[in-house]
Amino acid sequence: MKRISIFLVGILLVGAIIAALAGARIAPPPARQALFHTVELRRTKLGRILVNSAGSILYEFAGDPRNRDTCVKVSGCQAIWLAMPVQGRPSAGPGVRASLLSRIPIAGGIEQVTYAGHPLYLYSAAPTATSYVGTKAFGGRWYALNAKGQAVR
Repeated sequence: MKRISIFLVGILLVGAIIAALAGARIAPPPARQALFHTVELRRTKLGRILVNSAGSILYEFAGDPRNRDTCVKVSGCQAIWLAMPVQGRPSAGPGVRASLLSRIPIAGGIEQVTYAGHPLYLYSAAPTATSYVGTKAFGGRWYALNAKGQAVR
């Protein structure tokens, strides 16, 4: 009985490893990148801030120059602060100025949404928690943005 249990656990582990490796080699389908391309406003304890259609807070990296993602050049940054990807033109929800929305190319042929020239990021560990606004990481501060494209501190 013990031998069968160990054998089954081994099979499950091998299956999980194969599935993980297979998933790592397959790029996400293009439609996945377009899922959350709408920028919206949401009322929070910090005021009205930009979020994506899933409710994840959209951050600016204070270290970025206008229309340039510098997080991609800092080791480990992209794993924590995810560039908001888009295919085509990003759309504006109510209260968001469509004229301030744009996109910039980043590595791998992907485009990142910008607002008032600020590349937009999502915090992977806690996408909807406002307590991370103002966090200092990777050589700069991370702020939410309001409808005017100004940092919310």
